[in-house]
Amino acid sequence: MEQRMTNPGATLGAIDRLQALAAAPHGHGVPEATLELVHLRVSQINGCAWCLDFGVRAAKKAGESDERLATVGAWREAPWFDDAERAALRLAESITRIADSSDPVPDEVWEQATQHYDEEGLAAIVMHVAMVNVWNRLNVSVRQIAGTWA
Repeated sequence: MEQRMTNPGATLGAIDRLQALAAAPHGHGVPEATLELVHLRVSQINGCAWCLDFGVRAAKKAGESDERLATVGAWREAPWFDDAERAALRLAESITRIADSSDPVPDEVWEQATQHYDEEGLAAIVMHVAMVNVWNRLNVSVRQIAGTWA
């Protein structure tokens, strides 16, 4: 695979602003491990190799286990995720796949998330999913090579 161009955020001088937005969800009631898992699941759905490589490295650095990293794509069946993480992952999948359903974020999915997160935590998850989707779309579009950190 050959990269098509530099990341558009870098080309337009917007990386610092994008990184600031991406940092906003952290520290608002959602465990960092959960945000890392959400990042990986969204990036899996969108097929962003750069984001997956980056996300796995960040998650491992933060102490995430190999079992959880290997099975985040099968979180429904894997025993290593708690109910709050499952609710966040389910919400993340719904938000990421909004074009796949006439009811993209069903009330049931939202209500399940509200059982584990307050409004600030929900805002953090929604914002985090949105920003991961932004990074995925930028990187996938230009075929950003996994392992490059420009």
